[in-house]
Amino acid sequence: MVCPAVSIESSDDEELGSNDMSMKQTLGSRQALVQRLRRLRRTRGVTLFEVLIVVAILAMVAGGVAVFALPRFQDSQKKTAESGARTIRMAVQQWQAANNETSCPTISQLIQDKQLDSGQNTNDPWGQAYNLSCTDDEVTVISNGPDKKKGGKDDIAVPKGATAAAE
Repeated sequence: MVCPAVSIESSDDEELGSNDMSMKQTLGSRQALVQRLRRLRRTRGVTLFEVLIVVAILAMVAGGVAVFALPRFQDSQKKTAESGARTIRMAVQQWQAANNETSCPTISQLIQDKQLDSGQNTNDPWGQAYNLSCTDDEVTVISNGPDKKKGGKDDIAVPKGATAAAE
């Protein structure tokens, strides 16, 4: 009976050895799992702080664009107003020559008499109607400008240098 006991002990040792091995494997797999979780946390997403930094950078870029783009946009509006005023002035001069008159037509009269295209925008870039004034020898077209007020220093007149007083 001693032999079976020895064989049982040796069998127990083998089980203990295999338990140690399985514990080592469990610890190893647990460490591997922890390492995988740490890697996942690092690559999983972004923190609120990172999002705030990105938003702040985007706000600074947008602010910089606005600082540089806004003056260019305003300049282009002024050039558009001047171009529109020149077009209307030429239409008035053609209307006066065709009708043998020195009086000032209205914009709707110019459209009706086909001096201006009906699809053409007859307002300045700020949505205001151009002001027309005619004397015996001069046609003046004035846009009230960005402030939309008559007689301001930002008014745009064609020909250049003409004032609203010419009306």
